[in-house]
Amino acid sequence: MMHPQTRVAILLVEDEALIRMLFAENLVGLGHTIAAEAGNLASGLTLAKERDYQLAILDVNLNGRPSFPIADVVRARGKALLFVTGYGSLGLAADYEGAAVLQKPFGPAELSEAISSALTEG
Repeated sequence: MMHPQTRVAILLVEDEALIRMLFAENLVGLGHTIAAEAGNLASGLTLAKERDYQLAILDVNLNGRPSFPIADVVRARGKALLFVTGYGSLGLAADYEGAAVLQKPFGPAELSEAISSALTEG
């Protein structure tokens, strides 16, 4: 298990710019680094394939499109994965049942715990 203070490079994919900005602020506040950020499926897919990161945090719903194609790339690369959703684990595709899920809205403590959970699952 990784120590909670471990710095993790994170790929953050969230379609709402303000939420993404606050999210990134929280992650940096917890001691992590943002490897890359995307606001839509296409750029998220590109970054998931090309960037170096340890954990991908994906909003399940990106402008009405599911983020599972990005999750497939993350999984294929052997990286840790954390889904963020307002719908809980009910919004996940069957392939991702049991994946780490962070329910919106959340605070720094829930975020930190979800990251630890995602890293230990991987």
